[in-house]
Amino acid sequence: MTLSALQLFSPLPLGDLTLSHRIVMAPMTRIRADEGGVHHEIAVEYYGQRATSGGLLISEGTFISEEAGGIRNVPGIYTAAQVSAWRTVTSEVHSKGGYIFCQLWALGRAASIDVIGPLGYKVVSASNLPLKDGIVPEPLGKDDINRYVEAYAKAAKNAIEAGFDGVEIHNANGYLLDQFLQTNTNIRNDEYGGSIENRSRFSLEVVKAVTEVIGQERVGVRFSPFNPFQGMRMEDPYPTFTYIITQIRELYPRLGYVHFVEGDATKGDSTDFARKIWSSHDEELARSIFISCGGYTTEKAAEVVTEKGGAVAFAKSFIGNPDLVARIQHGLPLAIHDRKTVYLNGPKAYQGYTDYTPAVLPESKL
Repeated sequence: MTLSALQLFSPLPLGDLTLSHRIVMAPMTRIRADEGGVHHEIAVEYYGQRATSGGLLISEGTFISEEAGGIRNVPGIYTAAQVSAWRTVTSEVHSKGGYIFCQLWALGRAASIDVIGPLGYKVVSASNLPLKDGIVPEPLGKDDINRYVEAYAKAAKNAIEAGFDGVEIHNANGYLLDQFLQTNTNIRNDEYGGSIENRSRFSLEVVKAVTEVIGQERVGVRFSPFNPFQGMRMEDPYPTFTYIITQIRELYPRLGYVHFVEGDATKGDSTDFARKIWSSHDEELARSIFISCGGYTTEKAAEVVTEKGGAVAFAKSFIGNPDLVARIQHGLPLAIHDRKTVYLNGPKAYQGYTDYTPAVLPESKL
């Protein structure tokens, strides 16, 4: 292990927890739950394989309610069966000494009408602006927004009951909260549209509701200012994201973390503006950390952590390397995952999920 990589294995306080290393598993949709959004033994094995002592895993996106869904075989956290199933997953992670946060997810206009239509729901969003080749969504009314806020809070409470150490609010990648935040998808003229303050309102209401239920330290929020996925990325994202990060930092100084998806550095994209807002020399505030994610190599991750602090989240590398942390620690090469098996529906789709072989670690010379 190089000297710079050593920094990846320095401890990091996160709320009431202390991480033993700074390699985080990013949330990744794998669609291995059953049709009722319930995980089975295959998921217990998957998360257990990737758990490490003092390490943080962030779960795949998990639907906060039935109406918030719209993709088959994605887990939920709103029924007793789902909560019970997740409890077996969190127990396995904790048995390895690890920590796990549940990512709370609502799709908005990214939902499939073929999935939610038969359940009696409509595709919704901030405004009536569809995805390319998608159906026109119905703008949420005030009562609808209130119902979603309550669903986020209930899902957070359920997550803690299921044994999660905290939750991550998914406010990124063109999903419902992001659709309200950005002008690409929000052309409302009410209290939830127009100004930066109004477009941030829904997200801030969700953060308020969730932190009131489970506490600030157990909450993280994910953002993606530069991601063009699903028709997103504002022409100038900096004012909007500067405002909302500043608000969260001031209102919730003990928040567990913020999690930013990095942009394209060749285009001048940088999350340094958010890091600056989030940084603090106060010992208590420093327990609220900054996590970044974006196709990192081991070398780049070590460089970022050494120069800027915080933690780094890996996604694809964790798919083909259930033992990613050990491989990085021992300087071993990383396996390449099979892209064809990333999304195989259902709880019996072991291929490309739990069948990657761990590396043979060098023998200790002690």
